[in-house]
Amino acid sequence: MELQSSSLPPHVMLVSFPGHGHCNPLLRLGKLLASKGLLITFVTTEAWGKKMRATNRIQDRVLKPIGKGYLRYDFFDDGISEDDEAIRNDFNILRPHLELVGKREIKNLVKRYEEVTKQPVTCLINNPFVSWVCDVAEDLQIPCAVLWVQSCACLASYYYYHNKLVDFPTKTEPEIQVQIPCMPVLKHDEIPTFIHPSTPYPALGEVIIDQIKRLHKPFAVLMDTFDSLEQEIIDHMSNLCRPNVIRPLGPLYKMAKTVTGDISEPTDQCMEWLDSQPDSSVVYISFGTVAYLKQEQIDEIAYGVLNADVSFLWVIRLQDLGVNKARHVLPEEVKKKGKIVEWCPQEKVLAHPSVVCFVTHCGWNSTMEAVSSGVPTVCLPQWGDQVTDAVYLIDVLKMGVRLGRGEAEDRVVPREEVAERLREVTRGEKAKELKKNALKWKEEAEAAVARGGSSDRNIEDFVEKLGVKPVTKSVAKPVTKHNGSHNPVLIIQES
Repeated sequence: MELQSSSLPPHVMLVSFPGHGHCNPLLRLGKLLASKGLLITFVTTEAWGKKMRATNRIQDRVLKPIGKGYLRYDFFDDGISEDDEAIRNDFNILRPHLELVGKREIKNLVKRYEEVTKQPVTCLINNPFVSWVCDVAEDLQIPCAVLWVQSCACLASYYYYHNKLVDFPTKTEPEIQVQIPCMPVLKHDEIPTFIHPSTPYPALGEVIIDQIKRLHKPFAVLMDTFDSLEQEIIDHMSNLCRPNVIRPLGPLYKMAKTVTGDISEPTDQCMEWLDSQPDSSVVYISFGTVAYLKQEQIDEIAYGVLNADVSFLWVIRLQDLGVNKARHVLPEEVKKKGKIVEWCPQEKVLAHPSVVCFVTHCGWNSTMEAVSSGVPTVCLPQWGDQVTDAVYLIDVLKMGVRLGRGEAEDRVVPREEVAERLREVTRGEKAKELKKNALKWKEEAEAAVARGGSSDRNIEDFVEKLGVKPVTKSVAKPVTKHNGSHNPVLIIQES
């Protein structure tokens, strides 16, 4: 499909770090923006593009109508051979390499769309692991935005850490508690672990800090959260940063619910199986696509489920797990109590009436889906933002119970403890209270994405700034500026 330049909508290019937890939220945003009347080009590496083609049957550079606009996919060669696992598995090498190649390739893509297809890019949007996209936008004099894929509380943690606004744990004082305004006091093992001095993954903290350093560049920091969920810290960070820069749009999967945004396809009949189970009887267990638990811990959870006498739907992924990571297996006597799948449509599973609770690693995507579905959680965070998300699920939202404190705890939670937590969240007075609180947050999420809700207003305002319809408010207006070519570039001016 070709678009005539006379009818060309604003062209927004989304650039994602390759990975499920990065591509999925950005793709959801892309589909949402396309539905509002924008031309969206979703870009990531060719290596990840192969996975997307295999599961979603997408076609490169082919415009697909979505709502009032269009979406297409484009991929760039990251310069790493398929069999070079040393680079792909070492983030310390991959990170600078991807930045070096990515900057060049994204500039080439932007130039090609401007000169060959006459579809100039009017805005670039990235997620935090490719913050260098902000530099590309600045070099090309194109406005940019970033999709922050963690909570606003985590953004505040990184912001306060980078700018040294409060005390954080150090090598000499590793157990300092952290007090950030408008947030609960975080213990040393509750801050995002990548900024703790003991982290074995310092490069992951550095790449996120790279985005914090560039927060002055995007005209909008879009967030997969919603106002009432993190009201105080959102307001605080909005005052701390530039006015109107922070824009909660979540829950994104509810905003873009017409399409899943996932790059996997179901491999079994898990939804039909759930249909056959009684209401509020199934424990859903999934630890995402990155967090990896020891087999010993998997065994203890399995026997804990058996001892708690509950049915389960458990995602045991079978994709490549990396170096020194064996595939998980469940004890034979446990398998009879439930269903094991290697993938499932998580948002649909959580919305199913047979699901009573969610045993989760507390990644932000999973956290938002649990909150928005009104499903109580059993929290077993591992690292990164997961330990902070767990604090909010348990102590702030009061819809979860704690099963562990994170990878740094270096403890295998015994089956007796697992069973006790499962009983607590599935039956009795505590279970009723957790469910009541979870349903309250589900209602808040639905209100945010409803017509005229906070997230709905924010996305309409953002799209308005991109020039889809005339701006009627006084907070911002789009004007044009030439970037050395004959094609105008959209510039956002705050008034």
